[in-house]
Amino acid sequence: MSRTRSSLRLDLRPTPPAPGGLRDVALRLLDGFDVEVARRSVRLPLGAQRVVAFVALHERPLQRLYVAGSLWLDSPEPRAAANLRSALWRIQKLAPSLLEIDVQTLRLGSEVRVDLRDAERLARAELNGGDTGFDALGADLLPDWYDDWVLIERERFRQLRLRALEAACRRLTDEERLDEALEAGLLAVAAEPLRESAHRTLVHLHLSAGNVVEARRQYQLCRHLLRSQLGVEPSERMRELVRGLDVVGTIR
Repeated sequence: MSRTRSSLRLDLRPTPPAPGGLRDVALRLLDGFDVEVARRSVRLPLGAQRVVAFVALHERPLQRLYVAGSLWLDSPEPRAAANLRSALWRIQKLAPSLLEIDVQTLRLGSEVRVDLRDAERLARAELNGGDTGFDALGADLLPDWYDDWVLIERERFRQLRLRALEAACRRLTDEERLDEALEAGLLAVAAEPLRESAHRTLVHLHLSAGNVVEARRQYQLCRHLLRSQLGVEPSERMRELVRGLDVVGTIR
């Protein structure tokens, strides 16, 4: 059955202005879902959470038809429309400034703060050579959600934050801020243990600090993971980095 725009019209007037305090809304998508209104956590039902997250990840007004059809793919048109109406009613009741709703479209409230967007700005600033801090880059996007639209965005953000963490590790190593560099490098390895470039940043850090044993240990860990999980050896670039160290039997 084809979906029609009229079947998804909701008996909801445009979102009314919220009282001043209720405009202080924050949306957390990293390491889990949470909404804070006036610094207090608001518990939304799962269906409402999915609507909010879907809208927030698109950063543009979305047609209600598109939202309902994307979130309830296996439901008939009337059921998808009903699910969307129910979710929007609950969102307006619990967090009225979270979404801007009009007759045809939905979008995130203009004043809502989103931790994902803040983290993306930090990551891009780091990649451009800025000293922005990397604490916000240690968490995944909605790690317990498995919808296709979440998986795509999670991978996009994961690649961005891994590159930023590696850049931070290299920059902080060059600035001899070795404790911070180590933290950034370890976050990158923890996020993707099979990423050789993350291991290389740590090997470079240990060599810069004169910690040959630590450099050797990091190389051996990388080699073990690559061999056991992927059946490959570290790249020539990695082997060249540790060539000449006392690592008999590990570099070939």
